[in-house]
Amino acid sequence: MKRNIPPLADFQAVLALHECGSFRAASSRLGLSTSGLSRQVAALEARLGTRLFDRDTRKLHPTASGEAFLRVAARLVHTADDVMAEFDAHLSASRGRLTIAGLPSVTAGLLPAHVRTFANAHPDIDLVIIDALSEGVLDAVETGNADLGFTAGTVTARSRLAFQPLMDDPFVAVGTPDGPLCEERTYAWEELTQLPFIAMAKGTSVRELIDGACQRFGRPLEPRFEVAHLATAGALVAEGLGITALPTLTLPVLRFDRLVHRPIRDFGVTRRIGLVRRSGRSLSPAARAFVAQFGHAAGPASAPRGASRA
Repeated sequence: MKRNIPPLADFQAVLALHECGSFRAASSRLGLSTSGLSRQVAALEARLGTRLFDRDTRKLHPTASGEAFLRVAARLVHTADDVMAEFDAHLSASRGRLTIAGLPSVTAGLLPAHVRTFANAHPDIDLVIIDALSEGVLDAVETGNADLGFTAGTVTARSRLAFQPLMDDPFVAVGTPDGPLCEERTYAWEELTQLPFIAMAKGTSVRELIDGACQRFGRPLEPRFEVAHLATAGALVAEGLGITALPTLTLPVLRFDRLVHRPIRDFGVTRRIGLVRRSGRSLSPAARAFVAQFGHAAGPASAPRGASRA
C-alpha cells in the first residue's frame, strides 16, 4: 500500500519517546511542549493506521508495530545525521573534490606551492589537476569538468566565463651559459630574433605573444625549430641548438641546470595570468577555499633556484 512518507521530525519524536520513556522527558529533549508532542505522535499513528505505543500512567511501551517502526526510525535518523555531517563537511570545505585546470607552465610553475598549502589545510579534499593548452583549460571550466582554471590572456569571446587577472608573467630570453646569451645583460628583442630561435607552436599563448612582439618591428618570426611542448624547447636549447623566449613561469619546466635566462628590452608585451570560472555560477566550498587561500599570494613570477637572475 502506498503511503506518504512521514517527515524526519516524526521519526525523531518516536525515537526520543522510546529512549526517554515519557512524553515529558522526550518533549524536553526535543524542545516541544508535552501536549504538542502528544498531538504529533497521535497524528503519526493515525497516518500509519496503527498504534506505536501502549501508554499507562508511568511508562510507554512500544507495540509490535512500534518496535518495527523504531528499527526503521533508527536507521533513517542515523543516516540523516551522517548525511548532514557529510554536507557540513562539504560546506566547511573539509571534504570533497576540487578539479583545477591550468596551462602546463602554470600547473608546474605557479600552482604547486599553493596546492601544497591547500592540501595541508584540507587533507580530506581530493585534488585533480588538469594541465592543458589555453583552449583546453577554457573548455574544461565551461563544461564543468573543472571548478577553476588558470590561463593566460582574457576570455572575452566566451560569454559564459569570467576572467580575473592575477599576475603579469614577463618574458625572458633563455639560452646556454656558453652560447649567444653568455653575457649577463639585457638583450634587445630585435637582437634575439636574429639568433637561431626555438619557438613554441602556433596556437599556444606563448607563440601568440611572441608573434605580436615581432609585428611591432615589422618582421615575422622565422624560427629554426618549432615545438609543441616546453620540455622539448628546453631540451633543444640545452643542446645549444638555439635560444628561445618564454614567460618566467615556464622556467621550472625546463632543465635549468644547463640554462640561463636574461631580461629582454623592448619586448612590449607581458603575459597576463588569470583565474577563469563560470559566470553566474557559485563556486563550491572547496573552490572558494582555494581561491581565498590563493588570494593575493601570487606575486611576480620568480626565477627557479640556481638560475641566472641577470
